[in-house]
Amino acid sequence: MMAWGRKCSEWDDSVDHANLRPFDYGDIPEDAFVMTTWHDHDSLKEVFWYSENTAFHPSLELDQTYIIHIAPHAQSTLLLQEFHDAQKE
Repeated sequence: MMAWGRKCSEWDDSVDHANLRPFDYGDIPEDAFVMTTWHDHDSLKEVFWYSENTAFHPSLELDQTYIIHIAPHAQSTLLLQEFHDAQKE
């Protein structure tokens, strides 16, 4: 999970806690582990590039990317264009 935007470190923390809670904040089995990062100083295009070129899981194939945009106004066209532009670089 790669968080970007306003208060992205808080989103990162919330996903970490959601991943740890079912395991009583102890060891997480490898196949249930969620790596999280936040990118408050990177451009959106950089985050999209990282997601496709550097993100991996030690035991699961990551074959799909989900873009979750939480904001008062939809921007799916813009986000998808940024995502596709990042893949060309």
